[in-house]
Amino acid sequence: MNKVFKFLGRDRDLSILGFVTTAVIVVLYLMLGSRLFSLGGLQSMSIQVSEFGFLALAMGLAMLVAGIDLSVVAAAGLSGVMAALTMSGEFIPITPENETQMIILGVVVALTTGLLTGLLNGFIIAKLSVPPILATLGTMILYTGIGTAITSGSSISLKVPSFAKLATSTVGPLPMVFVMLLATFIIVSLILTRTRFGRKVYLFGENEVAVRFSGIKSERVILMTYAIIGILVGLAAIVIIARANSMRVGFGESYLLQAILVVVLAGFNPLGGKGRVLNLAIALVLLQVISTAMTAFAFSPYAKNIVWGGILIAVMGMNHYLRAGAPRARRQEPPSETAAIALEQSRR
Repeated sequence: MNKVFKFLGRDRDLSILGFVTTAVIVVLYLMLGSRLFSLGGLQSMSIQVSEFGFLALAMGLAMLVAGIDLSVVAAAGLSGVMAALTMSGEFIPITPENETQMIILGVVVALTTGLLTGLLNGFIIAKLSVPPILATLGTMILYTGIGTAITSGSSISLKVPSFAKLATSTVGPLPMVFVMLLATFIIVSLILTRTRFGRKVYLFGENEVAVRFSGIKSERVILMTYAIIGILVGLAAIVIIARANSMRVGFGESYLLQAILVVVLAGFNPLGGKGRVLNLAIALVLLQVISTAMTAFAFSPYAKNIVWGGILIAVMGMNHYLRAGAPRARRQEPPSETAAIALEQSRR
């Protein structure tokens, strides 16, 4: 038990977020009980959070390198449109014999399109030195325009019925898409904490000057980070079209602000260099539980924004209060242990 408290003490954001999430779940359980926390209800929440979780993780990676990606939803829309067109039978007739091959091709198209959008963002930011907020604002408009031009603003329906099973199939009690999200979170967490690239990501976000003097190729770090973001966007597109069995430009536009909200709520620093995948996972749980509870209470959908904004302000206020009470000497410490380790290992 002491080890648990010691671990929580090292990460104040995790402690606060864990406390708030636990308190919210307990209160809602007492109020709603099985209406919210039945097996069916938990599976439904798992499917909903999976669709949004990939985009939130992509936004978190962008913030780790002192950036932001305003194009994640637009890129997911374009990736989904390209995959939906592939599986619509418009270009390649779909038969029972080639259905599996068409599903594989559609997934590859979604991931490839997402990767290309991420590489374009990374190229503009790294090679052209355009600020991330302006670069991704431009590509957001670009991706939306391409998708609209291709589809003329209409919805693309899939002609591969078995692809929709991805959103309804389970692994034991867990939905398949939720298992995909868990696996992705674990893989990204391992990349960030156990690889040299991950240490460079944290160091770049925390101290770009140190990166330049350490010999790390910062442009490569940005390109690789946004390439990973693109793959996550492609995965989000796959989940979206599997659940809706169709795709159109503009689907999930509200996800952009929600992604920024959940990442900041998880303790990611918009200036870069700080943030943990575990915290992001807990923040996703918190927002999804609240969202589902609002539906169960038959509240207006607009009430969700009020509650989410209130929780964000409360958490930020608690963080400010606790940091203000910290000794002055502690706040003037040199760069974090993560940055120091990354700098030392990058010199080897």
